[in-house]
Amino acid sequence: MSYYRLHRINDGLEKVSKNIKWLEFDEQGKYKADFEDIAVGRSLIMSPFNIFFTWQTTTVTEVLGENPIHFKTQNSEYKLYKEEDNDV
Repeated sequence: MSYYRLHRINDGLEKVSKNIKWLEFDEQGKYKADFEDIAVGRSLIMSPFNIFFTWQTTTVTEVLGENPIHFKTQNSEYKLYKEEDNDV
């Protein structure tokens, strides 16, 4: 079973979830759409996809790499790893 591990470079914070989505918001900050792929202007949300989500980043400002996904947001810098493990 695969899962995602998010590492915040600034302070070493790590979060784990089974699924992720990339969210897009309109000019008023309201949800517009979700995507499977990263892009500048989107935010990462980690499952579960309800009010108890694991983590949500601020808006992506720069994509630095693909494997792992390395990106900067308005507040932080992250690396997102897709991992294989049966224990999560």
